[in-house]
Amino acid sequence: MEEELVLSQTEDQVLTLTLNRPKVMNSFNFAMLHALKAAVDKARFDPEVRVIIITGAGDRAFCAGADLKERATLTPVQVKEFIYTIRNLFTDIENLPKPVIAAVNGIALGGGTELALGCDIRLAAETAAMGLTETTLAIIPGAGGTQRLPRLIGKGKAKELIFTGRRVDAQEALDLGMVNKVVPGDSLLDAAKDMAAAIRKNGPIAVTQAKYAINQGMETDLSTGLAIESNAYWITIPSKDRLEGLAAFREKRKPVYKGE
Repeated sequence: MEEELVLSQTEDQVLTLTLNRPKVMNSFNFAMLHALKAAVDKARFDPEVRVIIITGAGDRAFCAGADLKERATLTPVQVKEFIYTIRNLFTDIENLPKPVIAAVNGIALGGGTELALGCDIRLAAETAAMGLTETTLAIIPGAGGTQRLPRLIGKGKAKELIFTGRRVDAQEALDLGMVNKVVPGDSLLDAAKDMAAAIRKNGPIAVTQAKYAINQGMETDLSTGLAIESNAYWITIPSKDRLEGLAAFREKRKPVYKGE
């Protein structure tokens, strides 16, 4: 039986998606792209999923980018289709109405780094390495890297890394702001689950609207961003969860939020 290319496990309203091609460092072929898209599309509308973690199988690689052996067999039109598919998939992940945590458990190159950049929060194992290495292959990052990396770490440093194709280790990635936290490899998934637990206990409508306000507001001027924030806030006011939060505070108990 052929192995699943993306493993899915849901526990305590946290969905863990594991890229499962460890023999080729979890590199993306068309089949794994489609498998991840299917899992993401399913999670989008699943009320039992409040937080998503994406990681890679094994301890060597999160994702080494595109499967270059497959790439060598593709026509120019098929390469365009691959880039179109992966770019849209990572944008879908970025725009999911639920927080997404990347647990970068090893090498993350090219599309692997771009996948992590499309997530909301990035945790890295001490052995992780990241890089947009496409220029070494005479191409450029095509799944959002030229846009998301400079927004995250600044234009000058992003240009340096993209122009040179240089990899950075976990500590430098942390220093640059590419990742939020570095932890020992054997505790990476636990750290991601702890982060997810801290998020999932909060009002899911509020978390969704906070993500929306941040993502959309960062792409505009402050005045428009404040208007986006205001509209996102108004959505939380009539929710049952907001009343539950006030009641729990008054009654000195933990709130039970239902996303309503």
